[in-house]
Amino acid sequence: MKSLLPLLPYLKARKWKLISGTIFVVISIFLQSLYPMVIGNAVDEITNKTAHYSYFQYALLSLSLIITGGAFLFLTRKTIIVASREIENDLRHDFFEHLMTLPKEFFDRNSTGDIMAHATNDINNIRNFLGPGIMYSIQTLLRTVVTLIIMFGISIKISLLALIPLPLISLLVYKVMKTVYGRSQKVQESFSDLTTKVQENFAGIRVVKSYVRELSEIDRFVKVSADYQKKSLLLARIQSYSFPMMFLLTSLSVIVVVYFGGLEVIKGNLSLGNVTEFIVYLGQLTWPMIAFGWVINLVQRASPSMDRIMKIMNTPPAVEDNEHSDRNITTIKGNVEFKNVNFKYPSTDVYVLKNINLKIPEGSSLGIIGQTGCGKSTLVNLIPRVYEVTEGQILIDGRDIKSVPINVLRNSVGVVPQESFLFSDTIGNNVSYSSDDCDEDNVRKSSEIAGLYKDVHLFPENFKTIIGERGVTLSGGQKQRTSIARAVYKKPDILILDDSLSAVDTSTEEEILQGLKDVLKDRTTIVISHRISTLKNLDKIIVIDNHTIAEEGTHEELLVKKGHYYNIHVKQLLEEEIEEM
Repeated sequence: MKSLLPLLPYLKARKWKLISGTIFVVISIFLQSLYPMVIGNAVDEITNKTAHYSYFQYALLSLSLIITGGAFLFLTRKTIIVASREIENDLRHDFFEHLMTLPKEFFDRNSTGDIMAHATNDINNIRNFLGPGIMYSIQTLLRTVVTLIIMFGISIKISLLALIPLPLISLLVYKVMKTVYGRSQKVQESFSDLTTKVQENFAGIRVVKSYVRELSEIDRFVKVSADYQKKSLLLARIQSYSFPMMFLLTSLSVIVVVYFGGLEVIKGNLSLGNVTEFIVYLGQLTWPMIAFGWVINLVQRASPSMDRIMKIMNTPPAVEDNEHSDRNITTIKGNVEFKNVNFKYPSTDVYVLKNINLKIPEGSSLGIIGQTGCGKSTLVNLIPRVYEVTEGQILIDGRDIKSVPINVLRNSVGVVPQESFLFSDTIGNNVSYSSDDCDEDNVRKSSEIAGLYKDVHLFPENFKTIIGERGVTLSGGQKQRTSIARAVYKKPDILILDDSLSAVDTSTEEEILQGLKDVLKDRTTIVISHRISTLKNLDKIIVIDNHTIAEEGTHEELLVKKGHYYNIHVKQLLEEEIEEM
């Protein structure tokens, strides 16, 4: 139960609904406890042939008690169950909001299927505890106490005999549900594998088809699906035993009452109406006995689920505002400086960047080139604080980057990543993703600059065309141009193009660079590329080699040095000549 303490703030926020629901439960149980007495009195009058009230009156009174009790039971569900659904919604919102703050490493360590299972199954287990768990706990306690008081008031002997099988129901439910929980966990794990498999195949459908691996993937899916089916059937098998056993034990209690109660009627110690009351009250006690074991199981399910949720909720964001953040900073100009920056990823001791000293003046353009894996993307990711520097300092407009509030910093930086991710939405909404309201003129201008506008008219509904999951209906070049248009639309103070022209041909690249000229002159721009042609007109170029800055200067200055940059340039010229031949 200790692990469920984080739920207290959510419960307090819905306290009036929970209190109202408790009151409705009390009223409902009180009314339902009167119903067997009415039935017992009616049976006695029929047996004794007395007629204090007509049978119609007894029927009307019984019906009134059942309807009124049912109405209050309905109100109970309208309060407690609704409160649990609202808490579930709040918890899922907080969970998703926290996931949005977690670093990329978290999603590298945890599969999409596992995270989805936490957001669905685990939160649903918690909701079951908060709704049915709380409601049936109150019902079970009150109904058991009230019913036992009335039954012992009629006959202690018959009550004790009748109650012997009932605790076995609770024990049975507890044992069965405990087994069910263990098997449910295995079903959940298998379901996570199944969803992960499906998600991967749909996301990578182009790769699957291009390598003609459809049949192989179907076979793998069948195996994962068969495992899920097998575990689900094992779960269903144990569940199928429980209800027949419950009915058997309940029937034993009724048989005991009929037999021993009948003997007491013959002796004149009880009336036939009393025995009838006992049978009805036993029926009312059956559910509390079932619910008792069920509630215990709900707690057992909710507790580990809450542990898993809180493990994620307690994972701190890698980067967040703190006491060093200056709330007075609302804008930045784009003057960037790296001072003795070293960086290594948390999971390794190997430095990805070493002794980086670099100044990028406001409104200037910087090109970065180097071999794959040398740290180019890592360097630019330090600017929007995707990662924190391990050693050294980054300055923005002469101030430590850590003093700039995260939202201000990231709103001022536009990044076009190597891998263009697009949402299953319209082209226009993907371009205007950085704002809540779509500015159609800005969408069109941004698309023209990115070289996308000429392709938009090829689609059936232009900017309103749905592009499918991850932009599956677009080519690689169209995806990159859409990503560039998205960054341009944002009008950032610092624009970062991380090898974002690799999927377009040289003529399209030249067109995009010409379109970007007016955009680049107004803001600080950083361009990563493997092509000299992309970088040669920028204000400054650096070459990263062996995780540090090996060379820096303009295109002409670097050629004169005849170092790494010169060798890359010569190699690319040779490749172009071979292609032309």
